[in-house]
Amino acid sequence: MTCSFCPVPVHTQFATAELVGPIVEGGFDPADDPGWAGSGARSPAEYARWAGHLCGMTCLRMALGGDAPAAPGAPVPSLFALRDGALTYGAYTVDDDREIHGLIYAPFAQYVRETHGIDATVHRHLAPDEIPGLLDEGRTVMTSVHYGIRHPERPAPGRGGHLVLVTSRTADGDGVHFHNPSGANAGTRTAQLPLADFERFFAGRGISLGPGPLRSTGAGAGPGADSGTGTGPGPGAGMGTGTGPGTGAGPEA
Repeated sequence: MTCSFCPVPVHTQFATAELVGPIVEGGFDPADDPGWAGSGARSPAEYARWAGHLCGMTCLRMALGGDAPAAPGAPVPSLFALRDGALTYGAYTVDDDREIHGLIYAPFAQYVRETHGIDATVHRHLAPDEIPGLLDEGRTVMTSVHYGIRHPERPAPGRGGHLVLVTSRTADGDGVHFHNPSGANAGTRTAQLPLADFERFFAGRGISLGPGPLRSTGAGAGPGADSGTGTGPGPGAGMGTGTGPGTGAGPEA
């Protein structure tokens, strides 16, 4: 899918874009998504188990499809191929109860740099007004927000737990344009918000990708992870670890 506002492509963390709304807000079983094989998953069960955790991989896939790849024109890996790569670096962990934890920022950034040849910088503490400066350097920014950002007209139920890709400033320069992997429709998959409204959902951390100077802003330790599970239907349900009311934030590492 293409975006009418920026050159970064639009991808969803569930294979069939038209089913994202029914999955995240209507209880549709992702195992019944007829497009599951296009994600690169090995089975409908694997797809259903993991897709709700892959907002970070979807953000990376969008960034790789823009100006970021070291080899422009090379095929963009499938969603689950990116997951497999991130797993080898420890960016996700699975405990003895088979619970999925991550995305863990520092090993993810290492994976992106070493495997995909683009700069990935962890920002443990990122002020909202710092995001436009990163965009001005030609970077995209994976930002930790609450999944409720797809309903900005409502009060923010919390901050963090889900990742969206901020790709550019708005035309007036006072807001941000972003792509949401769990956007329930076309209007929420690519969206714009004034920075003050974006801040209501923003957890103050993220990862910047692409051109610009290498940085060192706390990539080695401390807070900096999101479960990527902020796709659930809201309080009391959710997908994976991002359940119930509150921030929806996943494990921090």
